[in-house]
Amino acid sequence: MGYPGNGTPRRHNISQASDIMNDYEALLKKAHEQLPDNVAEHTRFTIPEVDVIHEGNMTILRNFRQVANVLRREEDRLFTYLLNELGTSGSIDGLRATFKGKTPVKRVQQSIDAFVSSYVLCTACGKPDSHLERKGRTLILQCDACGAHHTVKHIKAATEAAAPSGPTVGETIEVHITQTGKKGDGMAKIQDYLVFVPGSRKGDTVKVKIGSITGKIIQANPV
Repeated sequence: MGYPGNGTPRRHNISQASDIMNDYEALLKKAHEQLPDNVAEHTRFTIPEVDVIHEGNMTILRNFRQVANVLRREEDRLFTYLLNELGTSGSIDGLRATFKGKTPVKRVQQSIDAFVSSYVLCTACGKPDSHLERKGRTLILQCDACGAHHTVKHIKAATEAAAPSGPTVGETIEVHITQTGKKGDGMAKIQDYLVFVPGSRKGDTVKVKIGSITGKIIQANPV
């Protein structure tokens, strides 16, 4: 067996170094396991990509609830912000949010990005691990990762958010026929209205003029 200059067996030195490395790796693993979930998951945070379609004169954000969940923000708060940013009215329909008018997909995404920048990301550490809290009349973004906090602007309710304007008699709109009624008329949905269009078939996209509105039922004719 060979010996180094200090008289210590070389094999003992190698074994000792191996033990130290194993202890170090075990400590690293234990430290990582003790990290809060929100800190450990931060590196995987990405702003959700919007899933937008247009039906007639409406813009539908199909993954609205998913976006709100990823951002960990109240649906009503996010929805009101979008109404203001897009300058329109609309409604929340289950998993989706519907906005009046044809808004480009890029603009909807930019509005989501702006919301994240103002109401999700910490200005001190840049992490999304935060929550909003109200102190008196002040709205505060509190960071759960670094402890920093700062005030943010209140999101004012859009003037038409509570009572979005619906279709009106005589209005010309574009609808997408999704099914056929018992009498053979094509059927489409606009906001929470059911539109009957004679002479149309499932899959058609047609411009129609609203003839009458009874409750949530619209009778319309192709133009």
